[in-house]
Amino acid sequence: MAVTEIAPDLYRISTYIPEIDLQFNQFLVKDDEPLLFHTGMKGMFPLVRDAVESIIDPSSIRWIGFSHFEADECGSLNDWLQTAPAAQPVCSMVGALVSINDFATRPALGMADGEVLNTGKCRFRFLQTPHVPHCWEVGLLFEEVGGTLLSSNLFHQSGNVEPLTESDVIERARKTLVDYQASPLANYMPYTKHTDGILQGLADLKPRTIATMHGSAYAGDGERAVRDLAVVMREVLG
Repeated sequence: MAVTEIAPDLYRISTYIPEIDLQFNQFLVKDDEPLLFHTGMKGMFPLVRDAVESIIDPSSIRWIGFSHFEADECGSLNDWLQTAPAAQPVCSMVGALVSINDFATRPALGMADGEVLNTGKCRFRFLQTPHVPHCWEVGLLFEEVGGTLLSSNLFHQSGNVEPLTESDVIERARKTLVDYQASPLANYMPYTKHTDGILQGLADLKPRTIATMHGSAYAGDGERAVRDLAVVMREVLG
């Protein structure tokens, strides 16, 4: 387990699983109303809780966000709801309706496209991005003050890589997509007639930091990185 501050008061919590050569990352925002984005799988809960405890009191978590309903996104959600009495899940309206309000021990805040969640000094705009990276209910958060995109599986990179890089991560992401297409994980990311438009919309936000669930976070010209990713996804998946 490694904890790295990748932007002011934004902490990347990472666990590398060598058996599958993959990092699982959660992101903690230290603010008036702390936000944890991704919980990790249920079995990872003690590790992630201890990592959070090295930064803030875990019981002070107010928001638990995630892109879509999947074990590494929200598998330990109910453990966190038990740990943090004031915490509430935050996800897409679709995610709340079709999964989370049945799965979770407390109802979620279901957000509509463009809606803003204020946590104190941070403003998180919710972006409805169906099937980008995957699943019907998927959505991402963009922190407008610091310019951080919480990108879920977009920019997925295999390996035990560095926490944050200013180097181009596109070729790593391309290799991972190609490798997955030749494995039982083929079609991990769908490609629809809406995919490129969604990615171009993310690029228009001009993110300065891209916080990726699997692999290094990226700091730099996020607009160019997202547009380059759109080209790669079209070439590999389209």
